[in-house]
Amino acid sequence: MTLSDAQLERYARHIVLKEIGGEGQKKLRAATVAIVGAGGIGSPLIQYLAAAGIGTLRIADDDMVALSNLQRQTLYATDAVGMPKVAEAAKAVAQLNPDCAVEMVARRVEADTIGRLLDGADIVVDGSDNFETRLLVADAAQERHVPLISAAIGQFEGQLGVFRGWEADKPCYHCFVGSDPDRPDTSCADQGVLGALAGIMGSMAAMESIRQIVPFGEDSAGKLLLFDALALRARTLTLPKDPGCAACGV
Repeated sequence: MTLSDAQLERYARHIVLKEIGGEGQKKLRAATVAIVGAGGIGSPLIQYLAAAGIGTLRIADDDMVALSNLQRQTLYATDAVGMPKVAEAAKAVAQLNPDCAVEMVARRVEADTIGRLLDGADIVVDGSDNFETRLLVADAAQERHVPLISAAIGQFEGQLGVFRGWEADKPCYHCFVGSDPDRPDTSCADQGVLGALAGIMGSMAAMESIRQIVPFGEDSAGKLLLFDALALRARTLTLPKDPGCAACGV
């Protein structure tokens, strides 16, 4: 793969970084990122991955744009209300960067759709809003050895983790949350959420996606970042691998 003159100019600020450079930018252009959810986390994630020159974004969401989404889902304009999110996301990406292809999966992520979503993907980013989907995505990523970036927000708090549980010294998602499928879910509609927090955590998920494709700095797998907007404080925890984990334990 070669970069055209226009691409060299578009991605010049990446290319001058010695940690990325021209070869790293080519890896981004060749990469496929699967995205679960085109909502609060997904909006800035999609925008920054498209801007970064990811070759293919495979976006799964069965929802329509609602007026109440627009407080935090900056990918959508007011006239998109009532339209499918994946279609509107594809339109936004085409305007932002025609180099980036979008594969739309306008269905709920379930057992019969997760395979299509992850097949051929270099990484998967989960910004879904329910525990059942998160476990399904985590199990499929673990089985296929696809790095999982999991991001979540609620009220004034955000969290971000990177999981490669098939590696001997790295935990999987189950090591972090357990396996209780009946864990109660809470929604933004019930509890509220600071709109700008979605931008922060979605942007961080985009950064970690790039790191998994073109490694730079310290490896973030097995770490959990917690962000507290009330105190303007972030801390990072190292997650241990659970030797008794049914999903990845030896």
